Amino acid sequence: MTTKSNSGVLGGKAPSSLLLSSQPRQRLVTKDGHCALRPPPCRAGRWHRAWSRTWLLALLDLWGLLLSLRWRWVLLAFCASFLAHWLLFACMWYLLAHLNGDLTVKDHDAPPQGHVVCVKHITSFTAAFSFSLETQLTIGYGTMFPSGDCPSAIALLAVQMLLGLMLEAFITGAFVAKIARPQKRAGAIQFSPQAVVGQHQGKKCLMVRAINLLQRPLVDVRVSAVLYEEHEGQALHQTSLDFHLDHLGQEPCPFFIFPLTFYHPLDCRSPLFSPLCEGSSHHFELVVFLTALQEGTGDSCQKRTSYLRQEILFDHLFVPALGLDAKGRYMVSAQHFDTANLKEAFNKDCVVQINGDGNDRME
Repeated sequence: MTTKSNSGVLGGKAPSSLLLSSQPRQRLVTKDGHCALRPPPCRAGRWHRAWSRTWLLALLDLWGLLLSLRWRWVLLAFCASFLAHWLLFACMWYLLAHLNGDLTVKDHDAPPQGHVVCVKHITSFTAAFSFSLETQLTIGYGTMFPSGDCPSAIALLAVQMLLGLMLEAFITGAFVAKIARPQKRAGAIQFSPQAVVGQHQGKKCLMVRAINLLQRPLVDVRVSAVLYEEHEGQALHQTSLDFHLDHLGQEPCPFFIFPLTFYHPLDCRSPLFSPLCEGSSHHFELVVFLTALQEGTGDSCQKRTSYLRQEILFDHLFVPALGLDAKGRYMVSAQHFDTANLKEAFNKDCVVQINGDGNDRME
């Protein structure tokens, strides 16, 4: 086991107003992996500038903003963008007809001599909206069609088609990207709600368990963690840790189809040795990261969770979640996935090797 000890103080020397108090600590990362850190409050005089800067940053990252929205807002943005595009060019077609004098022509099939009608039969805003809709969706011109002798109409037609194609490409790309997001695949990965400390291969280890809820396997699975701990002066330090999978060491797990238990040895080199083995009272939060590749696409996905001191059970081992049915087929017991028993409760007569060790038993 190689424990990375690159630790540092977050933010350097903090002012006294930002020092951590003795109040009960809230999570930095929620159990489902979302960041719970609150942004800094803005003073009343700076609120407008902060609000404007936030919107500017959002507009600069419009693609990321669209992908991060919920589906209902994406669908609303889809409908609103096309409706706004149709209305904008309906106004422009109506304005063109007004400036060209087409609205005063009673019969567009027989206009006054010397008058060129830019778009036939645009006599109202409703007709202009209908023509904009036909142009954008390429339904095909019937009664209303642009005149080849009106350069303004041809130019406006080209502008609408170009902007319409760009809008369609953007919206279609956003739909495809949102459907294929690797984060959605990470939703099928579940961590055990509690971590345990127990003996594994003669060593005292911190153990966490993960399960892939879908039958589609994941490959190149790695688990790491970051320890956030309060030190002297109540400064928040961060230290990286490594987890391994039995005899694979730091090598990634090549195949993730059944529940896996990952181990971190609690020796004197471990940053968790002091808070877990020596009884240090410093507050800490352990954020665990699981990264994997999707077998079909090769896209990387990440699942996160966090464990506080009260969510770590001592002198326990996970109950095996893999068993056999009546036909001899392997099956996962969901009710035992996140269950931890005292290490003395294991029946050594029913031992199978899962993940390369002999600590799991069949139910």
